[in-house]
Amino acid sequence: MTAPLRRWLTPVVAALAALAVFAGPLPAAAAPTPPKPSGHGDDEPKLLDDLIEARNRSYVQAKAKLEKSKKRQLELALEVNRAQAELDALAPQVSQIAAQSYRTGRIGAVSMLLDTASPDSFVKRAAALDELNLVNSKKLAEVNAVKDRAEQAKLALDAEVREQQKLTNEMARGKREAEKALALVGGRGLTSGKVVATSPVAKMAPGRTADGDWKPLSCTEDDPTTGGCITARTLHMYKEVKRVGFNRFVGCYRPGGPYEHPKGRACDWSLQRSGFSPWHNDDTYMYGNNLTAFLVRNADRLGIYYVIWNRQIWFPATGWSSYSGPSNHTDHVHVSLL
Repeated sequence: MTAPLRRWLTPVVAALAALAVFAGPLPAAAAPTPPKPSGHGDDEPKLLDDLIEARNRSYVQAKAKLEKSKKRQLELALEVNRAQAELDALAPQVSQIAAQSYRTGRIGAVSMLLDTASPDSFVKRAAALDELNLVNSKKLAEVNAVKDRAEQAKLALDAEVREQQKLTNEMARGKREAEKALALVGGRGLTSGKVVATSPVAKMAPGRTADGDWKPLSCTEDDPTTGGCITARTLHMYKEVKRVGFNRFVGCYRPGGPYEHPKGRACDWSLQRSGFSPWHNDDTYMYGNNLTAFLVRNADRLGIYYVIWNRQIWFPATGWSSYSGPSNHTDHVHVSLL
């Protein structure tokens, strides 16, 4: 047995890993300052911070489109008002033409032409009739053009209003999604946004009932980390975490002390290949962030009770809050199972 493993198994460390939670100020000792993000290629997983930045860019673009839409709505509303005013001004002329048509009827023009005493009179009346029809046609065409312009402006205005509502809804939805995604994994205070945007989906753990509850399980399985025993659900979680690529040092069963370790329902996932030491660079910091994200995002599938990482604790029912206990958990991610 290695010295780090013996140290982890001692009752003293068991006490250090005990759960003591309160929603109060952080410990007096300041947490290490997260390192600046390092570059990553196209073949590497996208960071949540990158997606949030992209979402903010989309938000700014949508906001600019929304401002243009509002301006366009104002222009179209003015166009509708102008067209309506022109229609109102032309209304008397339309009424005059309609009244004239009503009085003369379709036979009126023929009667006017036939009721002539000489060829010259016939020509003069025909010319006058043509001129009247031309004037009336121009007036009616003008009315119809203004009417069409008003209708088109109104349709365009309605379309802009719908587009504005669409943009407003998209902006609100994007903001909610970004805030929710970041809050789920601890927010910027815990991760600085340096956490994978998505995690693999874990296989369903054993003991889930039809109504969504979890059956109590006994410590019946051999613990691959210490030779002690763990529950089948803990072993499933252990295998799933390993399956998705978190292969650094881990210890689960620990004899003595309170809480979940001696019950075979908890594991401590170190940031190091061997033993425990606080995160000190991008690699160890993001390892803890990404492991925590995997556990939290799959809590309903793994049957997780709570997760502790980097001075913060997460419960499914309450989310994240500050953690103050014998260990600040900057050197490992603790996970307890139901």
